[in-house]
Amino acid sequence: MFNDNVVLFSSYAKLPSGTVSGEVFKVMAVVVLIDITTGKIIDADCTLSTRTAERFVKDILVGAGLANGPDKLIAAVNETYQGSAKKAIITAIKGVYDRYVTYMQNREKELNALSSEGK
Repeated sequence: MFNDNVVLFSSYAKLPSGTVSGEVFKVMAVVVLIDITTGKIIDADCTLSTRTAERFVKDILVGAGLANGPDKLIAAVNETYQGSAKKAIITAIKGVYDRYVTYMQNREKELNALSSEGK
């Protein structure tokens, strides 16, 4: 079910050694689908060692908006996620946000170029 208003963004961060996730995965991925017309995350996934932790992070991410920055998401993770992967999750969220901003800036440039060509 392809929707050209939905774009996949991903980012990775090193997991702490000595933890199950760190030993199994070494790095974690945060992958989100963002509706670029609203900036809202419509689906998310991450690589952690338990489904409970993965679902918890997904619940934090889905429905959140990135148009105004990642600060609310980071605050939610800081407040509610007390696992060893907290820093990695926050780093990956920042990476996703950076990719989202770059994508939106490039998209805006392309749209402006197309509209100026059509004049």
